[in-house]
Amino acid sequence: MTQMISSIKHLHENNIVHRDLKPENFLMADKTENSEVKLIDFGLSKRCESGNDKLTTVVGTPYYVAPEVLKGNYGRECDIWSLGVIMYVFLCGYPPFEGDNNSAIF
Repeated sequence: MTQMISSIKHLHENNIVHRDLKPENFLMADKTENSEVKLIDFGLSKRCESGNDKLTTVVGTPYYVAPEVLKGNYGRECDIWSLGVIMYVFLCGYPPFEGDNNSAIF
C-alpha cells in the first residue's frame, strides 16, 4: 500500500490526477516478494496545473469514484478517495458499497 500511495503522491506533485484508480491498475513489476508496484492505465488522467483547479467530467469505475466526481466538481482528492476504497477492499475482501447496477452503487 505504501508504494501505491507513493505513486499517487508523485503524480499529484507533477500536477496529474489519475481519475481511475482501482486494484487492477496496480501491477507488480515481477514475481518477487519485494517487487516494485507499477501504476498503469492513464487513459482518464488529466493535468491539473494547481491544487485549486476543478475538473467536471464524470469518469471512473463505479466502486471507486468519489462523490465529488459524480457532482462534477473535483480535483486531486478524487484519487485519495479511490485509494481509501482500495484499502477497504484489501482489508475486508469486498467493496464498501452494494448495488446491482451502477446507479445503485453511485
